[in-house]
Amino acid sequence: MPKMKTRKAVAARFKVTGTGKLKRRRPGRRHILTKKASKRKRRLRKDGLVDKGQVRMYSRLMLVG
Repeated sequence: MPKMKTRKAVAARFKVTGTGKLKRRRPGRRHILTKKASKRKRRLRKDGLVDKGQVRMYSRLMLVG
């Protein structure tokens, strides 16, 4: 049976932390920033974690443990 390939689109969007959690970027920081408050834009800079209900699915697509 051939090896499974990593889904490169998923691998580019998420990084695995040392404890095995998936780190992601927050949406909403690309454009139309003038109407968003500074506080909101500042919060959008920080990375978020993938919800525990979706970690298993994304981990399988990335072929992580």
